[in-house]
Amino acid sequence: MKRGRYYLSRVIKLGELNQSRLLDAIAKAPVVPIGEFVWTITDVTDRRSATSPYVFGNLAKFSRQGTVKLVDEPTKQQVEAVAPNLLEASAPFVYLPEFSGIAFLHVWNGIQEDVFPRRFKAIIEAAYDNFFVDCTIEPVADYRAFLEKLSSLNKITELSARVHPPNPLFGRLWGSLDKYVKRRQATEVAIRETTDSSKGLSTELVKLIERILENPKYQPKSEPDITDAAMLMAADGYGHGKAVGIEGDTEVVVRTAESQKSFLFEKEPEPEMLATAARMHFERVSEERDEGVQNFV
Repeated sequence: MKRGRYYLSRVIKLGELNQSRLLDAIAKAPVVPIGEFVWTITDVTDRRSATSPYVFGNLAKFSRQGTVKLVDEPTKQQVEAVAPNLLEASAPFVYLPEFSGIAFLHVWNGIQEDVFPRRFKAIIEAAYDNFFVDCTIEPVADYRAFLEKLSSLNKITELSARVHPPNPLFGRLWGSLDKYVKRRQATEVAIRETTDSSKGLSTELVKLIERILENPKYQPKSEPDITDAAMLMAADGYGHGKAVGIEGDTEVVVRTAESQKSFLFEKEPEPEMLATAARMHFERVSEERDEGVQNFV
């Protein structure tokens, strides 16, 4: 069996889009024309009521009027024939409600890892006529890869993050920020800090990631500052964050989205097997970061 790379992300649901409506939109996806192609979700396996719930599908890209080459046997000539609704590319994915997590296949020259989130978003929102619903896919960062990039910076001159209060998970190190956002009844918080100091920003971000990788139960002496907490929340897939710093004499930008967690699996998977593999990886993320699971709605 050929294998491909699956990327781990969170599905952020805003407006009137909740867990149930998201699952319904996947199960009964509309057909959405975008540019020269048409997009939808096919081959859905809906196991939302199972003990370990999941919904599997294929993000499908097709042409209304495609063409294929055939061999005309009498003349021994290759001829073109019209192929209505010709499938151009298909990316399997599985959504796990208890993690608000999605794992999807990167399809070379068809549905790349940066294209899938945009097309999935368009389909889900179109299911509700794009009225007061927002569906965003945010990558889950690989802490070790993210830490390696941050550690290469001599100093950090800017930290910025845009985050959303997660449901169902919460991270202990950014729990105070999570509570603050929910207490304010905010759906989104944007934070940005910059400095022109020769020493850079005073941040504990690198230390916090190092310590939690050494020990998921690590407890800092004081609560992380709000911007550090927002960066951790973004790295866990509940938004996106950016660090700007100096490496040698060069300004470098490090984004949480550039260190995305992924794994290898079959390109044409059995839904149950893909769900099991994805769940294992999301559980590892939760264990690594000491995340807690709440009841999802």
